[in-house]
Amino acid sequence: MGMFTRAGAALGALGLVASLALAGCGGDPEQARFVGGSDPTASATPAEPTAVNGPPLPVTPADGSTNRPVSAEIAATLPDGAKVSAVTLTAADGKQVEGRLRADGSSWVPSTPLKYGTRYSATVTATAADGGTREGRSTFTTMAKPKSMIGSGLYLFDDKEYGVAMPVVVEFSPGIPKKDRAAVQKRMFVQTDPPQPGAWHWIDGGTQAYYRAPEYWKPGTTLSVRIALAGIPLSNGKYGNVDRVATAKIGRAFEMKVDNATKRMTVYEDGQVVRTLPVSLGKKKTPSSSGTMVVMEKKESTVFDTRDDPDPDNRYVTEIDFAQRLTWGGEYIHAAPWSEHVQGRQNVSHGCVNVSTANARWLFGRTKIGDPIIVTGTERRLAAGNGWTAWSLSWSEFVKGSALPVPEGGAGSPF
Repeated sequence: MGMFTRAGAALGALGLVASLALAGCGGDPEQARFVGGSDPTASATPAEPTAVNGPPLPVTPADGSTNRPVSAEIAATLPDGAKVSAVTLTAADGKQVEGRLRADGSSWVPSTPLKYGTRYSATVTATAADGGTREGRSTFTTMAKPKSMIGSGLYLFDDKEYGVAMPVVVEFSPGIPKKDRAAVQKRMFVQTDPPQPGAWHWIDGGTQAYYRAPEYWKPGTTLSVRIALAGIPLSNGKYGNVDRVATAKIGRAFEMKVDNATKRMTVYEDGQVVRTLPVSLGKKKTPSSSGTMVVMEKKESTVFDTRDDPDPDNRYVTEIDFAQRLTWGGEYIHAAPWSEHVQGRQNVSHGCVNVSTANARWLFGRTKIGDPIIVTGTERRLAAGNGWTAWSLSWSEFVKGSALPVPEGGAGSPF
């Protein structure tokens, strides 16, 4: 078991996240391309009504306002019973901004961040129940690019295929203050095809947020994600850095279940048992974590270097084949030819799931990032945030971590 700090992991996650950093085994722990349901290539503005009646609608941002964040959404104060029927937003250069109205009608969200230091003109048209229309206009200017921004990362890549337990994982550095999480969460859009409800859950410290459904994703699901942080103001004087967008696919159902009592891994594909493997888990001094984890990273060959571990008994440098990361603390599934003689009978690892070289090669060739592994019966419970732990909680516990109310069964698309 080696030492791997989450601080290092957070830094590695910033930007469109590249491969995750490796440490040793163990240690403590084209449906909706625009996320939220809109299509960036399609105009979100219906035809203008022919007649406009009544006084102007008050529009937000207010007419003549300056220094507006580039995350600004367009809204209007509506008469009772009226609904927004059209929104246009045009930059000073005459280019029209695409966007989509939220499902609750509360605001119109631009498909991409507004530009810094730019003047925009907005027009909102509302239609009453009797067919009459009202219109409001506003010209406002966005702020200059701020100097103090957070870092962020999205663990999802375009056109990649993931396992059924792949959560949408967003990282923030520094963490998002509690008072800001609801506003940030409103700017984190997820759409699934076919539709499946879901919810966000914040890890203590606000350095990570996970999105998942009540159950694993349906095989073949398309996940369309927009983490629209660019320019969002925070209470600590910082601003969101960029928007991150990805559309990915969920593959077949593949699941691994490890029982410490039998020291066996049972492998399921599409609900059917395809193989049972003997394993060796963590010895009592360095137990494996019990809980639902997901494969976060795969390395066909690597080196575990735990010479910085405070316990001299846990310091080693070892070449490892077919390594699949499960936790930030350094737990992996990997080939362990040195323990093959006790696999299925005795736990001797530093917290990892040891399998034979042949079985490790077989597993490595079949797993995807996001495939779940459930370990039961060990001396240690999986710690929240030690890996992508979105599935280590029941659904009722998970939704308690949302910064916004979650309807029974889960939240749907905001559009």
